[in-house]
Amino acid sequence: MKKALFLDRDGVVNLELDYVYRIEDFEFVPGIFELCAEFQQRGFLIFIITNQAGIARGYYSEADFRKLTNWMVQEFKSNGITIEKTYHCPHHPDFGGECDCRKPNPGMILQARAEYDLDLKQSVLIGDKQSDIQAGINAGILTNIRFNNTIITKDLISWDTL
Repeated sequence: MKKALFLDRDGVVNLELDYVYRIEDFEFVPGIFELCAEFQQRGFLIFIITNQAGIARGYYSEADFRKLTNWMVQEFKSNGITIEKTYHCPHHPDFGGECDCRKPNPGMILQARAEYDLDLKQSVLIGDKQSDIQAGINAGILTNIRFNNTIITKDLISWDTL
């Protein structure tokens, strides 16, 4: 079984702005590439899990989301980092009802576990909202880190415990 790093997108990978779906509005959080490189070097597979209620609200389309995601993944690749997969929840309870994938539900994490044979107890989740952390807890991830800063560093992690 493999270990994984799960990253929320808005607020962890990129600066939090309301409903980012255009490349020109996307700004990486300083330090995210260095942090991911450290995890990758330590044998972690990297996944992005993101609620995208803007799709349900009609602010942007699945195609808009895919275009931005493909560009983002390529930017990681240009920095020597492989994003295994990006999982997204396009739902919102006010626009279509409940689902299993919207954080704090663990659906995206559990899907990654099934597809990649992941050991969630050895995995790490970094999110900026309590719903991110709760999704990790609900999935059985033991190391869930709430990031609420503007620069992400390797010091965010207690490497001795991983």
